[in-house]
Amino acid sequence: MQKVLCIHPDDDMLVALDDLAAGEVVQWESESILVCTPVARKHKLARRAFAEGEVMKLYGVPVGKATAAIRRGEAVTTENLRHYAADVELGATQAYEWTPPAVERWAGATFPGVVRADGRVGTANYWLIFPLVFCENRNVEHLRNALEAPLGYARDDLAAFTLSLLNEDMAEPKAVTRPFPNVDGIRMITHTGGCGGTRADARTLCRVLSAYADHPNVAGITVFSLGCQNAQISMFKEALAKQNPNFDKPCLIYEQQKWEGGEQAMMQAVLRDTLAALKQANEVKRQPVPLSHLKIGVKCGGSDGFSGISANPTMGLVSDMVVALGGASILAEFPELCGVEANLIERCVNEDDKRRFLGLMRDFEAKAEAVGTHFADNPSPGNIRDGLITDAMKSAGAAKKGGTSPIVSVLDYGEQTDKPGLSLLCTPGNDVESVTGIVASGANVVLFSTGLGTPTGNPIVPVLKIATNTRVATKLNDIIDFDCGPVVDGAPLPEVAGQLLDLVVATAGGQYTVKADRLQQYDFIFWKRDISL
Repeated sequence: MQKVLCIHPDDDMLVALDDLAAGEVVQWESESILVCTPVARKHKLARRAFAEGEVMKLYGVPVGKATAAIRRGEAVTTENLRHYAADVELGATQAYEWTPPAVERWAGATFPGVVRADGRVGTANYWLIFPLVFCENRNVEHLRNALEAPLGYARDDLAAFTLSLLNEDMAEPKAVTRPFPNVDGIRMITHTGGCGGTRADARTLCRVLSAYADHPNVAGITVFSLGCQNAQISMFKEALAKQNPNFDKPCLIYEQQKWEGGEQAMMQAVLRDTLAALKQANEVKRQPVPLSHLKIGVKCGGSDGFSGISANPTMGLVSDMVVALGGASILAEFPELCGVEANLIERCVNEDDKRRFLGLMRDFEAKAEAVGTHFADNPSPGNIRDGLITDAMKSAGAAKKGGTSPIVSVLDYGEQTDKPGLSLLCTPGNDVESVTGIVASGANVVLFSTGLGTPTGNPIVPVLKIATNTRVATKLNDIIDFDCGPVVDGAPLPEVAGQLLDLVVATAGGQYTVKADRLQQYDFIFWKRDISL
């Protein structure tokens, strides 16, 4: 069994594929290295000796500086390495050349998509309910209780088990025949925004909610407003008109402070109106559409030392394959692109996008430093424990999920992708804030790699959880959809990527239900950039 891996020929470190003991000798091609300190699985050992202050590379790029002398064969840890990323400046670059991957097997393939009146294609048909302000979360939850179980969308929870613990009858409830079979679900969003913060954050919230309302996965919306909040109905309608001047879906809005007759009367009216609108939503049926209508988002969370070796490169190849088929892909998480900016700038098709990407990165980093933090603080305790000890190291592996295709646009949070090809989207690394933004930008399937396991889902778009290693795929099978562990063991990357693309297509067509949806894991957190007032 191979015990170490060299990712790039220029790397100064090898990755331990299993725990290494001091005194054993490991082999990489013609290199023999004596391990002089224990090295944990997924962590790195020095390929040569380093003096204090020397720059060290992984994935072929600088990822840190030695803070002490490091011996050849010694473990590289937070005790002897700190974050370092090379400065990047805009300069003349040669035209980027890209060789698309082979996609002949999928040429002419289709998936059953939800086609809207304007020709855009969704991967689901949901009715969406949300508040403009946190004060209305309770009414959203009341509507959930009033709709999900009676309409046949509620799934079993722990209620039956509770009854069994109380020695009560735990007979399975009678299945409900869904009266709206072409509506895939009633989805709810609750949040903590809309008031108490800055007007800028209220506008961001409205922009994101309008993007969700306009998303092709959504048939129509029910919206709650209190009345006095920052995120006014007029602000939301303005955002919706900007998002899509021709928005024509059913849009039911209720303002509680203006309602005569009390909350109960309002909720009964909401229920009557929503049920009537669901009849219209039920008229939509799936139909075959080409794979060029796929818009995937790529994300990582709970990352480990294998993320940049297995799952992220696999997702990156799938991203390239989708682009080669005429579809779109979105790469987010700007703090996790720190150290690979030069490569991304080189891949930008337009000069303006090069400047915008670097400007957004620098602005983001400046705002972090203004509150006493830095991109270097990005790796979580779990990341560090499992081998990602600097942000640049984490970023070099995270960027792999964006593949190698040219970059056709650079977007700020909440902006839409309207071009086929790869787009860069400015989001934080935070799992849910990032996925929320990716969906707002138009993704209709999200691929999410994880080395430690995360349950993250989304209210309106399926999130496929991709494991970096077989151990976590087996242990957390209830939340993991696909295992990239075979890549670590030597399985050909194109073969595994092909299997993953097949799963993406099945998910887009409704033939596969992602684990997050089975668990009703519908997360939504918008990126609040300002303070609460």
